[in-house]
Amino acid sequence: MADRLPMYGETVAATTRPWAFVAKGFRPFFLLAALFATLGIPSWLLVLDGKLLPGRYLDPIYWHAHEMVFGFAVAVIAGFLLTAVGNWTGRETLVGLPLLALAGVWVAGRVAVTGQLLPPWLTAATDLAFLPALMVVIARPLIATRNTRNLVMLAILGALFLANLVVHLDVLGVLPGWRRRGCLLGIDIVVLVILVIAGRTFPMFTRNATGVQAIRSSPVLDRLVLGAMAGLVVLDVVVPELAVTAAWSAVVGVIAFARSWHWGARHTLRTPLLWILHAGYLWVSIGLVLRAVAAFTGAVSPQIASHALTVGAIGSLTLGMMVRVSLGHSGRILATSRPIIVAFVLLTVAAVVRVSAPVLGMERYRATVFVAGTLWTAAFALYLVVFVPILVSRRIDGKPG
Repeated sequence: MADRLPMYGETVAATTRPWAFVAKGFRPFFLLAALFATLGIPSWLLVLDGKLLPGRYLDPIYWHAHEMVFGFAVAVIAGFLLTAVGNWTGRETLVGLPLLALAGVWVAGRVAVTGQLLPPWLTAATDLAFLPALMVVIARPLIATRNTRNLVMLAILGALFLANLVVHLDVLGVLPGWRRRGCLLGIDIVVLVILVIAGRTFPMFTRNATGVQAIRSSPVLDRLVLGAMAGLVVLDVVVPELAVTAAWSAVVGVIAFARSWHWGARHTLRTPLLWILHAGYLWVSIGLVLRAVAAFTGAVSPQIASHALTVGAIGSLTLGMMVRVSLGHSGRILATSRPIIVAFVLLTVAAVVRVSAPVLGMERYRATVFVAGTLWTAAFALYLVVFVPILVSRRIDGKPG
C-alpha cells in the first residue's frame, strides 16, 4: 500500500511513513543548502575570474550577496524550523509531497534569480513566494497549540521577507539604491536568528555533553542582546550610515560576547560538535564589533565585518547545526566522524582567510578569496559525502522522521 501523507495537526506516528527523504523538513532543505554551498561559491569564483556571468536580474556582487543570504541561509533556517516546530508543538509541519513542493518553491527562486528566463516582476514574485509559504506551514501548528513563545519565529521570517522584498523593489525601480540595504538587513536578521537559537540551545548542549554544571545562561543578558539586535535592525533600516548605528553594532557585539561567558566554550575543545558552534557564535561578536571599527577608524574594510558574520558566523553555525540535527533526527549518536571534523576545521580556516583578505593588500586579495572559497566548498562537500546517505535513508532507530 502506498504511504499516506499526514494531515496538518496529525502526528507522523498516526500514519504510515512517507519516503525517507521527505519524512522531515531538515532532510531536503539541508541537502539543498549543502548543494548550494558547494556549487554556489565555485560559481562565484568563476564570476570573479570573468569566466561566468549570472543573469542580468542582479549584478554579480549583489547576486552573490542575495543568494548566500536569501538562498543558502534561508534554506538552512527552513530545514531547522520545519523540524524544530514539530518538536516544540508535537504536531508535524510538512512531510511527503507537500514538503517536496515547498522545496521546489525554493529551487524555483534560485533558478529565477540566477537565470534570465522570466520577466523581472515574475522573477521577483517567484523568489518572494518561499518565505510566506514557509510562514504559513509553521504558523499552523504553533497557533493550533498556542505555542506563543515561538511565534517570534514568524516575526523573524516576516522581517526576512521584507528585507528580500527591498532588494527586489530596488531591481524593479521602486526603491532605487536599496538593494545593498536589503542584503545587509538580511544578514542582520539571520544573526538575530542565531542569537535566539544559540541562547536557547548552546548552554544546554554544552552542559549535557560536558557535565559541567557551572555552565549557565543569563536571562537578563538573553533578553538584552535580543532587544539590542532588534534595535540594530531598525537602525540599519532608518539610518544605516550614521555613527550611532556603528556604535550600536559594537554594543550588541559586546553584549553577545558577555552573554556567552558562562556557556563553557573552553570545555568544548575536544568535542568538535560543540566547539564549531561556540566558534561560530564568537564570529558574531567579532563581526558586529568590526562594523564599528570599520566605521570609526577606517583601519579595516566593511567587507571584513560582513564576511566575519557570513563566512564565520553563518557558515560555521549552519554547518554545525546541520550536522547535529542530521545526526540526532536520524537516530544516530551525536559524534562526529573524521571527515566532518576536517570540514569544521576547513570552514574555520576559510573564515579566517576571508576576513584577512582585505588586510593583505590587493596583490594578495584575489588569491586569498579563492583560497577561502575553496576551503568553504570543501567543507560543505564533505558534509554531502557523509550525510547524503543519511538524509535519504530512514532513521536507524525505526522512529518516524
